[in-house]
Amino acid sequence: MKKSAEQASPRSQRAAVRGQCACGKVKLEIDFPAFWAWHDHSLATRRAHGAAYATYVGCWRSRFRVTQGASAITRYETKAGARGFCARCGTPLIYERAHSPKWVNIPRALFDARTGREPRYHIAIGEAPEWAYRCEPLVPLKGYPGVMWHRPRSRRSAPADVLQSLWPQ
Repeated sequence: MKKSAEQASPRSQRAAVRGQCACGKVKLEIDFPAFWAWHDHSLATRRAHGAAYATYVGCWRSRFRVTQGASAITRYETKAGARGFCARCGTPLIYERAHSPKWVNIPRALFDARTGREPRYHIAIGEAPEWAYRCEPLVPLKGYPGVMWHRPRSRRSAPADVLQSLWPQ
């Protein structure tokens, strides 16, 4: 006998959000909505992603599934936790913290659809590099469609007495 929608298990009633690595070998999904989302500015994440920061969504491990290519996931483990990558294309897939064994964190960029959470938190903001974008005003670069740049402030000439104090003769 078939179960009706009312009798179906709560897990089967949840919507899933699907993601994948760059080459498509590994596919995964989480139940909608994700529990939380944040931007991680830590040095370890910066090096793992090759970017100024990475945005993650976190969910309960029981709400996370690898639906294809589990054998293609390679792991890098440290005392702090483990990171999983696609062995074929190198895409970061999973970030597990040792002190939070019931949680799994997935880079937000792997999902095309909404995950149900906006990233409102910043982790390790003190570790952000000085070269990272800090919401400076941007303007279009003439002759290069789609390229924006931060126009440096114009240098005003300093008064003579200030220059004299900096470089006495």
